[in-house]
Amino acid sequence: MELPYEHDRERLASINWGRRRLEEWLTIQPTNFFIDDRGFQRSLEFLLGEEAYRPLAARLYRFGEVVAKTVDPLVRRANEPENLPYLERFDGIGRRIENVVFPDAYHEAGRHIYGSGVMAVLAEPGQNLASLALFYLSAMNGEAGHNCPLACTAGVIKVLQNVADEDLRERYLPRFLETDYASRFHGAQFLTEVQGGSDVGANATYATRLDTDSDVWLLNGEKWFCSNVTADVALVTARVPAQGDGTRGLGMFLVPRYLEDGSLNGVHIRRLKDKLGTRSMASAELEFQDAVAYLVGDARAGFKNMMNFVINPSRMYNALACCGNARRAYVVARSYARTRQAFGRPLIHFPLIQQTLVEMRSDSAAMLAGSLRLAKLWDEVETGKAAPAMAQVLRLGLNLNKFRTAMLAHDVINKGIEVLGGNGAIESFSVLPRLLRDNVVYENWEGPHNVLLAQASRDMRRYLVHQPFCDYLREMLRAQTQERLRAEGLAALEQIERELSDVLLMDETSASIFFRALMEQLIDLFYLACLGLEGMWSSLVKQDHSKRRLAE
Repeated sequence: MELPYEHDRERLASINWGRRRLEEWLTIQPTNFFIDDRGFQRSLEFLLGEEAYRPLAARLYRFGEVVAKTVDPLVRRANEPENLPYLERFDGIGRRIENVVFPDAYHEAGRHIYGSGVMAVLAEPGQNLASLALFYLSAMNGEAGHNCPLACTAGVIKVLQNVADEDLRERYLPRFLETDYASRFHGAQFLTEVQGGSDVGANATYATRLDTDSDVWLLNGEKWFCSNVTADVALVTARVPAQGDGTRGLGMFLVPRYLEDGSLNGVHIRRLKDKLGTRSMASAELEFQDAVAYLVGDARAGFKNMMNFVINPSRMYNALACCGNARRAYVVARSYARTRQAFGRPLIHFPLIQQTLVEMRSDSAAMLAGSLRLAKLWDEVETGKAAPAMAQVLRLGLNLNKFRTAMLAHDVINKGIEVLGGNGAIESFSVLPRLLRDNVVYENWEGPHNVLLAQASRDMRRYLVHQPFCDYLREMLRAQTQERLRAEGLAALEQIERELSDVLLMDETSASIFFRALMEQLIDLFYLACLGLEGMWSSLVKQDHSKRRLAE
């Protein structure tokens, strides 16, 4: 086509130039999420020491390339509307199969994720940090259809290792530690019911022993929000006869999807949930009709064991999932700002864009530093290497960390979308809309914000968990070599402790007005202390001052 004016040719050339800049943005995306994340490398070496870090780093190097180059496009494909999972309750001749159909891309991604050994490393106690490090890299692709199942599977592994009898342990545990996708087992936990939601004590699903000499129970009832519904084994709360109301009346049961003869158990899928996020992973409503189940542990300790070995670990994995979301959002926004131009210069030259990126980076680094510190503490508590008070530090830290990482990640992803402008809202343009949708679900999994804060408040009033937590934080602040950080951090902690003492003397209704803001300040100060210690070590040992500057 002949153009009438020279300036029209110039305008068309500018369109092509703009598209080439976007192509450049795509080409500079990381090809290895581990190599690209130097702060993550420094955190692990600081926490583990060089000797323990080296073999883990080699594994993370390999997996970091796989998740960036191979898994990322598979996850994108599996999350497209036409590829989302769908329910197939009956086969062609009307037999009940309760099957959920996933695309090939979903299974191919799973082969790579489970093949990393992210669950296999949990075979020995004290390997939670290693598992979570691998999980963090996987989480840079959002939930990816498999990251929720990984968190659930970790909980089943913990239960089999710590609570189950020898027969159940030998029958099931090896399959959960498999790296081969085709033969591995994956797990789930089904607690919530339509009438209670987070109020698990309102559960009505009940268990009946088959006979007095049998270890087999039958479950009847419904569960309302069952993620990873195709799990080979699920841990389910159900009411045990004559045990009373509330959570004390709940036992924890292991429910296999298939019975020993290969037939389906009495677990019926009512429908799949149409969720905002985590759409590649199937969540459902279930009905139990004489479902075969095995009691795990003491029937009177069912809810306690579920919290200690399933929900608390899941909250830790949830936190690292949020950290992965935040890091990926920062990487996408940073690279876009370097290549995208507006008003004659790259976006990254604009002070407001620079400020946004700094906020994204500092929040991402801080929440990761705090989460990895808690993961290391979890290892020490699990192996008996930590002082008894550290169990209380971990208890409070887990809940506050789950709450805060979800909030911060949401904010970081939103800022990333802001950097991309209108392009940031387009599903086909970048991973950011999917990360945001997934993160909204993360915020409500394993206890939404208010449930976590309510539990923290109860734990402080009943067990005084804030006292060892503040003592632990105080020691970290005293160890800082940056005078300003140490002095201002200690002063801030003293102020928080004073205000918290006053708040805990109030009735719970009045206290709730002030509690949330105080907990945000407390966990943010914990993040700052963790980041400061890492920055101190990095400056001294690696001559890397980036974290120190972030802490400042």
